[in-house]
Amino acid sequence: MQKNLLFKTVIIIAVLLIFLGGIFGIPSSWTWAGLKQAALDRVHLGLDLKGGTHLILTVKVNEAISSQSDHTIELLKEEMGKARVGYTDVSKPDSENHPERIVIQGVSNDDSGKLRGIWQDRLQQEYDLVGGAGGTWTLTMKPTQVQDLKTRTVDKSIEAIRRRVDALGVTEPVIQRNGMGNDQILVQLPGVDDPGRVKEIIQSTARLELRESRGVYSSEQEAYAANKGTIPANMVLLHGRSDRSGDRNSDVVYLVSRIPVVSGTDIRDAREGQNPKNPNKPIVNFYLTASAAKKFGEFTDRHRKDGPDPANLAIVLDNKVFSAPSIESQIFDSGYIEGDFSAEYARDLARLLQSGALPASLKYETERTVGPSLGADSIRSGVRAAIWGMVAVMVFMLIYYRAAGINADVALIFNLIILLGFMGYFGATLTLPGIAGVILTVGMGVDSNVLIFERIREELRNNKAPAAAVDQGFSRAWVTIVDTHVTTIVSAVILIFVGSGPVSGFGLTLAFGLLANLFTAVFVSRVIFDAILSRKQRGEALSI
Repeated sequence: MQKNLLFKTVIIIAVLLIFLGGIFGIPSSWTWAGLKQAALDRVHLGLDLKGGTHLILTVKVNEAISSQSDHTIELLKEEMGKARVGYTDVSKPDSENHPERIVIQGVSNDDSGKLRGIWQDRLQQEYDLVGGAGGTWTLTMKPTQVQDLKTRTVDKSIEAIRRRVDALGVTEPVIQRNGMGNDQILVQLPGVDDPGRVKEIIQSTARLELRESRGVYSSEQEAYAANKGTIPANMVLLHGRSDRSGDRNSDVVYLVSRIPVVSGTDIRDAREGQNPKNPNKPIVNFYLTASAAKKFGEFTDRHRKDGPDPANLAIVLDNKVFSAPSIESQIFDSGYIEGDFSAEYARDLARLLQSGALPASLKYETERTVGPSLGADSIRSGVRAAIWGMVAVMVFMLIYYRAAGINADVALIFNLIILLGFMGYFGATLTLPGIAGVILTVGMGVDSNVLIFERIREELRNNKAPAAAVDQGFSRAWVTIVDTHVTTIVSAVILIFVGSGPVSGFGLTLAFGLLANLFTAVFVSRVIFDAILSRKQRGEALSI
């Protein structure tokens, strides 16, 4: 009996030391200030306690679908040209609301079989093909493909935002889907120094594209007039800055290819640098992936100034043309962006390009800013409520259960240490709802002790010996304790994965606290009772 009790005591002390390590780690000093700072370094404070910025962004997923269907249109034109399929037009009738739908018009009956062959060979897995009257065929992206593309677009956006925030040095950010919102992203940035700048960088798409340029005009009217009133189907008009000497700040219109030669996903690296022509002007060097470099090399060789089809190269950032220089020679895997921007802008742009272009632009929905002073007030109020609540519970247990109340109070303190140790080891973030979860855990811990103690009292009233009453009390209360804890833990886990930041934090602390309570209420409390009973004489009453 004594050996078994000693072994269990050693386990309890070992667990206590392990989780104290989770709270404090290795303090720089063993003073009160040193221990407090060590605990704050291990248990991170959430946005509502530390202060910072709360953003909700909506991903415009239809842009990604539209981009995919644009590439499909170019593929169709290329393949139909190879197969000598005649047609009058290939377009998206409603690109804003139904970007997944492509209509091919003017296909003769003789060429219908060839069109179906192209669809079967290249597009059948992604699109459905339906024929209509007058040689009209409709390609519609399959619903599973649409949903998969939307999901991947949001996932890529989250990853790109996370890399951007990490590059800016924001500590402990929360970047995740916003609850059950399919296209919304929750961004929480605790302790940010400049929320306006961070928000601007998060929302910027930084979509770098290199496109073929076929002309520059002073206005859109001039562009239409120069092209006989219509723009070629494979081209588009984009505004930008002029490359003409002395006219860098003017707004001009470029005629560029609709489909880029190189896009943001082809960027391998980007770095801030100095302009070789003017060392005082910063530039951004970019480097392409191997596959993009090969494609870019073929393009620049064909369209260089003395090549078979001369054209300029438009450097497009966020649908705005930075410049459109002529192609002097073949270019493979690198280039640079120059402009009238500051060194800080060049540094931020390089970071954005490093993080990867967002697959779709973002719509700003909500912003909330929590000041550090408000967060400090929340900490004080929350900690004060937790302390007073715990003291009131401990005093009640001492009054109502007498000496056995000490047992319950020790288990509650042990429960709190394990919970904070869990959070320290796993880098969990403590929020104001998380403090509420801690308080609720204290209540659940007391509930478990009340169940056990009342069972023991019941057995004592039935004239059982103290040792037998304790044994029966724990064994009969065990099923009820497990049932209540498991059902609540399941609810907490759902809150963790479905809820937004603060709700998820509440679920996390509640789940950890309940797991700790199972250990303290059943194992630790039982060992304390066994230690008390081992010191009592046979027939001596139990204070409960």
